[in-house]
Amino acid sequence: MSASNQTGSTIIPCLRYRDAHAAIDWLCKAFGFTKNAVYENEQGGVEHAQLTWGNGMVMLGEVRDNEFGRHIAQPDEIGGRETQCACVIVANCKSHYQQAKAAGAVIVDDYAEKAYGGAGYSCHDPEGHLWYFGSYDPWQPE
Repeated sequence: MSASNQTGSTIIPCLRYRDAHAAIDWLCKAFGFTKNAVYENEQGGVEHAQLTWGNGMVMLGEVRDNEFGRHIAQPDEIGGRETQCACVIVANCKSHYQQAKAAGAVIVDDYAEKAYGGAGYSCHDPEGHLWYFGSYDPWQPE
C-alpha cells in the first residue's frame, strides 16, 4: 500500500458536532480555520463540511444516529473525555493561544515552551473536543 500522491493532506481528522453550524463558525473565529465547503442536508443540518488550515484539513458533520455515527462518542457522553486529539501546527503559537482563549476555548494545558522544540497548548472547543496547537513541526529538521 502507498499513500495517495494526488492530495495535499493524506490524513484528515473527522469530527461530529451536535450544532455543526455553530462549531464551524467558532472553529473559524477561535482557531483560524477557513471554510472550504459546507454541504447541508434537507433539514438544514451540516451533512459534511471541510475546514482548512494551511495544507491541512478537518472534516465534520452533525451527530447522527446511523451505522457509522454509533461508533463515535461525543465528549459529553463520556464524562467530558476525548478518545483522540487533532494536532495542528501553527507558526505563532503564543498569538494563536491568545486568540483561542479570548474566543472562549477551555484551556487544558497552558501555552508552554516544549523541551523537544517549539511551543504548544491544548484546549477544548465548545462541544468538548480536545485540540492541540503547537509550533513544533516534525516534518522540518531542527
